[in-house]
Amino acid sequence: MYNDNAKKIHDRLFPGFPMNENDPDYDYARRYENWAYDEVINANDLDERHRMLATLATCMGALAVDEFGVLIPGAINSFGLTPEEVKEVVYQGTAYLGMARVHPFLMKTNEVFRAMGIEESKESRLTNTDETRQPTGTQAQIDIFGENMKDFWKGGTVNYWLASNCFGDYYTRKGLDLRDREMITYCFLLAQGGCEPQLKSHIQGNINVGNDVDFLTKVTEQMVPYIGYPRSLNAFACLAQFRK
Repeated sequence: MYNDNAKKIHDRLFPGFPMNENDPDYDYARRYENWAYDEVINANDLDERHRMLATLATCMGALAVDEFGVLIPGAINSFGLTPEEVKEVVYQGTAYLGMARVHPFLMKTNEVFRAMGIEESKESRLTNTDETRQPTGTQAQIDIFGENMKDFWKGGTVNYWLASNCFGDYYTRKGLDLRDREMITYCFLLAQGGCEPQLKSHIQGNINVGNDVDFLTKVTEQMVPYIGYPRSLNAFACLAQFRK
């Protein structure tokens, strides 16, 4: 049986595309959605907005361009995200996935926005200048990781880029706050796999800005359908190290 709860989520995510019993994949899709859209969603009380932000970031980390694209309309029309928030997820992914992997997501987002008739504001969401990107980026690092980051940027070229580019060019933008940005960074990293040292660093960063271990556990549980069990279990193992 196709669960009522799963059907409601399906219809919100994919309006106009009902499940078809004549589809050769119907049994597979029904069983998957009963699990992902009922059992998983109801396993904890993570709010819809954060679940959708996390899902988009996780799809990017998993290089799931097609899934990302089909989720955008539901994310905006049914789950409360704004086009600006979706774009900020894409932009920030550049620092953690690289342009080679982010470019298809940017193109897909623009394609979906055009199909939805979304006209984006031309107003810049930058909050700094070319001259202040490093100090404002350093301040963001301090806000997330502590005063020990004050002189981090002086430690070499890549350290400078982390301060000025990763944090100065992305974290300081309008559209998402530091808590949102640290959560989506966590999702970029957990979905990639093989980034456990950085994942642990950003677990601590999340904790520092108010996203505690219980919150990150809820996020990770909700992402299991999108990244599978191995990477999810690795993330849970990292989170366990921060439980008191």
